[in-house]
Amino acid sequence: MTAPDTPDTQAPKPEGWRLRARLRALYHGSSRTAVRFRFSVLVVDLLIVAFFIAAPLLKSEGRLIFYVLDYVVAAILAVDLAARAYAYSNIRDWLKKPIVWMDLFILATLLFPAWLFNLGFLRVLRLWTLVNSEFFWRTVGRRYDDTRIEDQVKALTALVTFVFVATGFVYTSFVGTYEGITGYIDALYFTVTSLTTTGYGDILLPGNWGRIVSIIIMLTGVTLFVRLGQTLLRPHKVRHPCDVCGLQVHDPDAVHCKACGNILCIPDEGR
Repeated sequence: MTAPDTPDTQAPKPEGWRLRARLRALYHGSSRTAVRFRFSVLVVDLLIVAFFIAAPLLKSEGRLIFYVLDYVVAAILAVDLAARAYAYSNIRDWLKKPIVWMDLFILATLLFPAWLFNLGFLRVLRLWTLVNSEFFWRTVGRRYDDTRIEDQVKALTALVTFVFVATGFVYTSFVGTYEGITGYIDALYFTVTSLTTTGYGDILLPGNWGRIVSIIIMLTGVTLFVRLGQTLLRPHKVRHPCDVCGLQVHDPDAVHCKACGNILCIPDEGR
C-alpha cells in the first residue's frame, strides 16, 4: 500500500513576511527593544513638531536651509508612515483612521512646501495626532496607566496645538497685509491675548473677517481652558474595564461597578 499524500503543513510564507514581522514586533511588541525603539520614534516626532512650530521663523532666515530641512523631515515622516502601514494587519483598516489622513496631509505640505505653505500651520496638528495615537500611549502610557494623567495630557496638548495652529493662521492670513502683524511673534502675542480674553487692544485684526477670527479664537480658547480645568479638578479614576457591562473607568476603591453592580477586583499596589 502506498502512503496517502500528506498535505504540506508548512504553507509558503508571503514575500516580505520577515520584515513585516519585525516591524510588528517593534511597533506593537512589549519587549525592551520594542519599547526603546518606540521611545526613539517619539523623540524624533517631538523634534519634528518643534520644527513645525519654528518653521515660519526658519523660512524668514533662509529659504534654502528651510527647504532642505523640510524635505529631510518629509523623508523621515514618509518612512515612518510606510513602516506603520506595512506593520498593520490590514492597510484598508489603517487608512480608515482620521489620524492617518491627518498625517498624510501633513506629509503633503512637506512634499510641496512652495504650493501648500499657506496651509503649513496645520502641520502642528501632528502634536495632537501623536498624543492621541495608540502608539503614544502604548509606549508612554505603560508607565503612566492613569486615566487622570492621560486626560490631562490630552487636554493640555489640545490647548497647545490650538495656540500654534491659530497663531499660524493669523500669521499666514494677516502678515504683510496689516501693519499690526509684522512677524510670527506678533501673531503669537495676539492669539494668546485673545484666547485668554485679556484684550490689551494694541493689536486688532482689521475688518469683519478679523473680528470673526478673534471671536473664534476667544470661544475656542475658553472652551479648551475649561476642559483643562475639568481634567485637573476631576475626581481620580482608574482604568479597569467591567467584565459584564464594559464600563472602562471606576473609583480607585470601587468594589462594585456603578453601571451594573458587578463585583470588581481592581489591582492595588498598596494592598
